[in-house]
Amino acid sequence: MNLVEKEGITDARKLGMPKYVILGVQHLFAMFGATVLVPVLTGLSVSSTLLFAGIGTLVFHLVSKLQVPAFLGSSFAFLGGYMSVKALGVEQGMSETLALDYACIGVFFAGLCYFVMAGLIKSFGVEKMLRFFPPLVTGPMIIAIGLVLSGSAIQNCTTNWPLAIVALATVIIASVCGKGIIKIIPILLGVVVSYLTAVAMGEVDFSSLSEAAWIGLPFSREQTALAVFDNLDTTFLISTIIAIMPIAIATIMEHIGDMCAISSTVGKDFLKEPGLHRTLMGDGLATAIASLFGAPANTTYGENTGVLNLTKVFDPAVIRLAACFAILLSFCPKFACLIGLMPAATIGGVSLILYGMISAVGVRNLIEDSVDFNSSRNVFVAALILVIAIGVKYGADDNVNIGPIHFSGLALSAIVGVTLNAILPGKLGMKVKSVHGKEKKEHLKE
Repeated sequence: MNLVEKEGITDARKLGMPKYVILGVQHLFAMFGATVLVPVLTGLSVSSTLLFAGIGTLVFHLVSKLQVPAFLGSSFAFLGGYMSVKALGVEQGMSETLALDYACIGVFFAGLCYFVMAGLIKSFGVEKMLRFFPPLVTGPMIIAIGLVLSGSAIQNCTTNWPLAIVALATVIIASVCGKGIIKIIPILLGVVVSYLTAVAMGEVDFSSLSEAAWIGLPFSREQTALAVFDNLDTTFLISTIIAIMPIAIATIMEHIGDMCAISSTVGKDFLKEPGLHRTLMGDGLATAIASLFGAPANTTYGENTGVLNLTKVFDPAVIRLAACFAILLSFCPKFACLIGLMPAATIGGVSLILYGMISAVGVRNLIEDSVDFNSSRNVFVAALILVIAIGVKYGADDNVNIGPIHFSGLALSAIVGVTLNAILPGKLGMKVKSVHGKEKKEHLKE
């Protein structure tokens, strides 16, 4: 991956403390909607999710030598696993909460798989391992991530298109026409303006806000993996681990795609320094810790990559500040309630921009690495990645069963793309290198 470092702000504290804090808040808002959606869909704790999104992000930054501007939030890849285990547990007479505790142990073992992959990369070298993940594969994967997520953005927008358009227009105007601090906080402005518009229109019911406490613990023992061992069902536990662990194959591939997206956005090759093995270990450790305390699996967040691309503020310290805010807010049920009351259309309008930015990064990867689409084998690989990811998402409810294992569209497309790229004969792609002032085309072969 040949990258040229992009012009951007690498030390946000030079902007002054007020702007620095606002930038952190913006990243908090960018990840909030999707992060809390996973516990809402599965029945896990929203507060625990916020707490371990923050802790997981700090753990990731520590393991990756404080260099990578990535925020870790709830992973959607494990939704099928959570749902399946919960349904099976309820059939066997368990409560939904206890069944989810078993699912979390399965996710814990999935997190450990990241360490296996990290060890292989450390042993054989990132270059050899990345031969299986060239831009031909990662580019369409990144495009697919944005397009697959776009459906949820549209669904949110349809709840109130005027509010969604207000959020969308505010982001665009602030980014294109804004100056100074306005230009680097367009996402936050979009959220605030649309939310206030909703309040003025009477679209927000604050009645539940008065019932929420100011301070409270993010989770209880019954919501953690410890509850499983009160009356352990060994057979069910083993089945859960077998069902959920393989999902790590897909999430590891998604992690590589996310790292490529962040590297492309910032213009630094984070796969080499601090190293893909370190980012994988950070992600895996964050997931393992979160799962033990009843929080969803963590993953590097494309929404925050979109914010990086939009604002050009690449300082990882801003992400860590957002993580600290998430930790603090996890102890405030009233704030979680306030954010939870945010209209879906507001989240949808902002998400349209962020998800589109993710796909645009994937397109840019293909262009910058001059992938040769005159080659039939390259067309087949890219085409199948895109159609499988999007087709399974919208044609099969994002769930394909192969035995006891559930694959999302992104998971299946990633596996197919990597496999086809490895076994199909021919050229992997084309890069253009400058040699003594002249452009030279170089084909990459197996």
